[in-house]
Amino acid sequence: MTPDEIEASMLAAFNDCDAASCPLTDMQKEILLQVVEQIQGNSTSRASAIVNPLDELTPEELEAFLQFVKDEEQRNRTWKVQLLNDWLLENDSGAVQFIRQRYGLQWLNRVESYHFDKYSYFEDALKLRIGDRIEVSNALWEWVQEDGPCKREWFPCMVIKVEEISNGDDTSTNCIVRFFNGAEYEIQGIYEWNRYNWRWPQK
Repeated sequence: MTPDEIEASMLAAFNDCDAASCPLTDMQKEILLQVVEQIQGNSTSRASAIVNPLDELTPEELEAFLQFVKDEEQRNRTWKVQLLNDWLLENDSGAVQFIRQRYGLQWLNRVESYHFDKYSYFEDALKLRIGDRIEVSNALWEWVQEDGPCKREWFPCMVIKVEEISNGDDTSTNCIVRFFNGAEYEIQGIYEWNRYNWRWPQK
């Protein structure tokens, strides 16, 4: 549940108590809301402390795995689907066969797009596809400064169009995203000059 949904549920419970002639005092309501906020804070900090599954690979395995992912993305194939197909059809996965043998399906299911962000030299290898969920920064449409009145904020959205633009020798990629309120926004140079303004969502 989102924080807003939890708060709405709590307020509905307060109203139910009133309707059942067992109203809570304002102090009791405040204490319950503070407890919910603490629980949310603890779960957020625990989620951020979860180990990145890519860190479990040896340096040699990590290099082979990242190269495999990059190659699959360049072929416009989803790397995880390719690995799963190999496993289902009992095909050899080549340089990344060790994933099936040593780490298995549980490890593979833990790998998310944002885990690659730690490896900055690799972050552009994952290509955006229609339907991907990302977060974009308000720096795309606002003047954001680290010490100014407007701080960097992140907004969830969904990729609805990805288009590569060629102009002679120069190529760039534009992307249209849709926010959950229905608004759409075009991000020009999503990989080339606006990479700093979007990220994979962190769970």
